[in-house]
Amino acid sequence: MQPAIDQLGIFITTYGLKIIGAIIILILGRIAAGIGSGIVKRALERSRTDTAIISFVGSLTYILILTFAILAALAKFGIQTASFVAILGAAGFAIGFALQGSLANFAAGVLILVLRPYRVGDVIQAAGELGKVKDIQLFTTVLATPDNIKIMVPNGKLFGDVIRNI
Repeated sequence: MQPAIDQLGIFITTYGLKIIGAIIILILGRIAAGIGSGIVKRALERSRTDTAIISFVGSLTYILILTFAILAALAKFGIQTASFVAILGAAGFAIGFALQGSLANFAAGVLILVLRPYRVGDVIQAAGELGKVKDIQLFTTVLATPDNIKIMVPNGKLFGDVIRNI
């Protein structure tokens, strides 16, 4: 019975502070993930973004921050996290490469919303299309042509072309 108690004492003195530190890192990481997700969601709500995109980006933010907290907790135990970071980096690169067109449209949508080269109600000519702007979304801009045809133009195509605001 005595050797088991001695081994428990050695275990607690060796790993006790590391376990407490890892738990604190995980708790703080979860709090930071909630705060970060909330900030991103509020920012997207202010820009009148679609609720599905708000939810997706908010969840993605939460998961990313929590992943970093988990990696920090693992590092507290002396586990080498470089391989985990390399795998996450490779996965991020693959996802980014697969979604490059969508990410370009998203970036162009953000720039259109910030720079405001046109607003809802303006008549514009861009990307070979002429029409009245009905809606500006993160990935596309909706135009109504003079003959009342609805056209959804990718923001990347609009922002990469000459925009004539009539």
